[in-house]
Amino acid sequence: MARCEVCGNDYAMSFEVHAQGAVHVFDSFECAITRMAPICEHCGCRVVGHGVAVDRNMYCSAHCARAAQPERGAEARDSVPVGV
Repeated sequence: MARCEVCGNDYAMSFEVHAQGAVHVFDSFECAITRMAPICEHCGCRVVGHGVAVDRNMYCSAHCARAAQPERGAEARDSVPVGV
């Protein structure tokens, strides 16, 4: 068993995430997201999906990118057009 680095739970089904040369131990996806997911620079929610990056700023959606950076965020899209 390994202890979760977020909540401290010593759980038989804990798991490791290897990222950027570091090893993290979690007992749930909730704890992994809490520790590792970026935070939207506009609304403050955790970016769990792909998110949108504009000028090195991370947003949860194109809507937040456009709201935070009207000129640069105007090109932001939440999905890729079909056939691309």
